[in-house]
Amino acid sequence: MSDTPASPSSSASSAHTTLSHERPALRAQLLAQRSAWLATPTAHAASAALGLQLRELLRQLAPQCLGVYWPLDGEFNPGPHLLNLAAMLETEAAADEDDDEGFDDDGPAEPLQFALPFAYKSPRRMDYRRWDGPLDGPAPALLDECGIPSSKGAVVVPDVVLVPCVGFTREGYRLGYGGGYYDRWLAAHPGVTSIGLAWSLGEASFAVEPHDQALTLVLTEREVISP
Repeated sequence: MSDTPASPSSSASSAHTTLSHERPALRAQLLAQRSAWLATPTAHAASAALGLQLRELLRQLAPQCLGVYWPLDGEFNPGPHLLNLAAMLETEAAADEDDDEGFDDDGPAEPLQFALPFAYKSPRRMDYRRWDGPLDGPAPALLDECGIPSSKGAVVVPDVVLVPCVGFTREGYRLGYGGGYYDRWLAAHPGVTSIGLAWSLGEASFAVEPHDQALTLVLTEREVISP
């Protein structure tokens, strides 16, 4: 879309495709690169650019329930960029209803809901729980079994989910932290729109494993990648 700040060269510039047993080393390399880059002035501008990309995309998708995440160190934090999203979508939905006045419909659209993932270690699985708290406030007190802030709300199935990426390929495959939680959940919910959120320096080349689930889209501060 629009011009965005420069970031370091990605691992994809190498001709080498990382094999399965090499993924831990690739993950460590990408995390170290990310940590160093986030200490530079360009990182703040990149966060703003990615936030703008995300808001525009969600405006087009108009989700009913959006699966978000509480960011780990170095991950893009979507929360501050979603603060007015619900109001914006409700305003646009109301305008559409006015345009369609006189046609049968199912009544006013439901307000946007948010949900946070909750991961279980044994057996390894994940679900989403409704989150009615602030998106930019202190972290929730409740932690899932992996120690990540989550919610005690009812289990829900979002129609759109935001997925943090350590690395990604242009084919839409994601490198995370190795737990496979998102892959399991996405495999069980094939109709859900999944949006990978990544820094452009996380682009990499790695062999796809049988359990890997391709994301619907990958969004960086530079572009929207639609595999």
